[in-house]
Order: sequence, then C-alpha cells, then structure tokens
Amino acid sequence: MTAEARPPAPLLTERQEARRRGILQAGAQLAGRGGFEAVQMREVADAAGVALGTLYRYFPSKVHLLVAIMQDQLQHLHAVLRRKRPATGDDAAERVAETLMLAFRALQRDPHLADAMVRALTFADRGVSPEVDAVSRLTTAIVLDAMGVENPTQEQLAVVRVIEHTWHSALITWLSGRESIAQVKGDIETVCGLIDRPADAR
Repeated sequence: MTAEARPPAPLLTERQEARRRGILQAGAQLAGRGGFEAVQMREVADAAGVALGTLYRYFPSKVHLLVAIMQDQLQHLHAVLRRKRPATGDDAAERVAETLMLAFRALQRDPHLADAMVRALTFADRGVSPEVDAVSRLTTAIVLDAMGVENPTQEQLAVVRVIEHTWHSALITWLSGRESIAQVKGDIETVCGLIDRPADAR
C-alpha cells in the first residue's frame, strides 16, 4: 500500500495506548541524552520493555517515532498554553511572537531532543506525511489560538504558514549554531508583524 493510500490508524485500547506512551517516553529520553543518532530502535524497545517487532508496529522507523514525539510535545505545550500561559500581548503579532518564543524556550531546555525532532521532520518523506501533517496542524492551532482566531480566512492561513516556516527555519539555524537566541527572537517578531499588516501592504 502506498503512503498516500494508508488508512487512518485504528483506535488503541487503554493497554495499547499505555504501551505507545511508554515507547514515546523511552524515545524522548534516548534523544535527550544523545540526539538523533542516540535513538536506535532496539534500544528504544529495550527501554520501553516491548519486543522490537511490537515497536515497529507502532512506529515503522525512528523518523516516525521522533515526529510522533514532537507531536506529543506540541500537544502538551498547547494544553499548557490554553490552561496556564495564554499570551498577553496587546495585539495578535505580539501574542504569537510571545507564544512561539515560549515554545522555543521549551525546546531550548532540551537541545538534544529538539535537534532529534527537527532532524526527523527534515528527513521525513511522504511515508511520514500523516505524522508531519499532525505536527503542522498543532502548530497552526497554537498560532491561531494566540491570534484569537477561530475561523481563519485563507489569507490568514497563508500568513500562518509563513510564520511556521520561519519558526522551523529559525530552529534549524539555532540548533546548528548559526543563529543566536536574540536573532531567533528578531526573526520571529519580524514575521509575526505580517499578521496585523494590511494585505495590500505586504
């Protein structure tokens, strides 16, 4: 079956979901210790207490696993932002920039894990499209929440895509040591300025 025709994943039982979460935690711990190269599927299986074949049924490759870990991290961040840390800027541009810098600082606390997740997104091919799309949808939801927009227009979604691309690029350049945190902040604030700019001025 081709990647394009892959059916949606079946709902997991409580036991299967617990096993999946254990695998995600094991993979995140290994990545946190040594980055992308430290995530070896046999070691993940051993750390999670599952057979290697079982691991591959949940995640066909370490790229699938690491993208799923990023999805899990973003879900947690989204929940925290909604419950405890909503952005407080005076306008949408300030709120989005504040939110993305909070996300950036969360990744900064665990740079090896951040590097592993971002590299997995970079390496992902069409076989990982559903997982990558899930990460993109979560990022979009986080940005739209900060904007205070529930029903975005196509123009607003286009701006959000540019913001997401800039954020992702800033992560890559920071992780590679080519950009400082101050430069990342400047880039994010600059691109977020598109939000409140009239369409004919962009």
